Amino acid sequence: MTTPRLFALTPGEPAGIGPDLCLLLAREAQPHPLVAIASQQLLAERSQLLGLNIQLIAVGPDAWPQQAAAAGSLYVWDTPLAAAVIPGQLNSANAAYVLHTLTRAGQGCIDGHFAGMITAPVHKGVINDGGIAFSGHTEFLAELTHTAQVVMMLATHGLRVALVTTHLPLKDVAAAITAERLMRVTRILDHDLRTKFGIARPRILVCGLNPHAGEGGHLGREEIEVIEPTLELLRAEGIELIGPLPADTLFTPKHLDHCDAVLAMYHDQGLPVLKYKGFGAAVNVTLGLPIIRTSVDHGTALDLAGSSKIDSGSLKVALQTAYQMAASQVAAR
Repeated sequence: MTTPRLFALTPGEPAGIGPDLCLLLAREAQPHPLVAIASQQLLAERSQLLGLNIQLIAVGPDAWPQQAAAAGSLYVWDTPLAAAVIPGQLNSANAAYVLHTLTRAGQGCIDGHFAGMITAPVHKGVINDGGIAFSGHTEFLAELTHTAQVVMMLATHGLRVALVTTHLPLKDVAAAITAERLMRVTRILDHDLRTKFGIARPRILVCGLNPHAGEGGHLGREEIEVIEPTLELLRAEGIELIGPLPADTLFTPKHLDHCDAVLAMYHDQGLPVLKYKGFGAAVNVTLGLPIIRTSVDHGTALDLAGSSKIDSGSLKVALQTAYQMAASQVAAR
């Protein structure tokens, strides 16, 4: 009998809604064993505060679960906090705790213990306040896995949007869109759509950078000098690319109904459309890693921690996506 595939779940910032989400999720049975890497004491306290009766089952490298947990229970790999947690109140003393949970999950994926990891939101500011340089999950996992280039992609029902550049000031975007970067990002997107999403021949729509995709050079020459020549080279490799297209008309059914993903040039070109379409039911996927990592599409929501006003929809989508990606990856081997 084959041991069921394990998945790791990190609750993120302990004062935020991540612990709440894990507990709300545990009310329902999962198709695979899911291990929360967190302080068991924190989860017990938050469960009591929320009025939930969740059985917390201790597991770890010496005793991994052999089957999915029943509804109303949650496997926990206990990871102690440095300081007590008050919902909604950040404490930089727990910065190292947050990174320890991520390291355990990521290394567990590298070592083959976990088929993938699902992350609840962290608070970058409080981690940096704790004296630890931290720019986000994506960069942290890229360093942990020794990955030179990763790609941020958000997905919701009927739409996937990947980004050539991510968290840059708008004034720096044009200079960052080089032929080299565009080639790396597009190759990763095409490869992971094939191997992690089971799409045999992905069809990718590419946004132009400028209004009207530069309008023949009258509104900018990046399309003519960088984007179009690079897409031609990538097409010669067998990647199916349509564009560059004006972003203001690309996000319409005429185009989206016949594509597998959109490649946007910068953060606020693609993500506002996706979040309008599916906020609360979207997932953040890190492409290019040698492991599977999905995440919720929202922040820590400190003001909602410990309350009953929490929507777990995005975490459910993140879980379902991780399960599907793991199955597609196995099928592709």
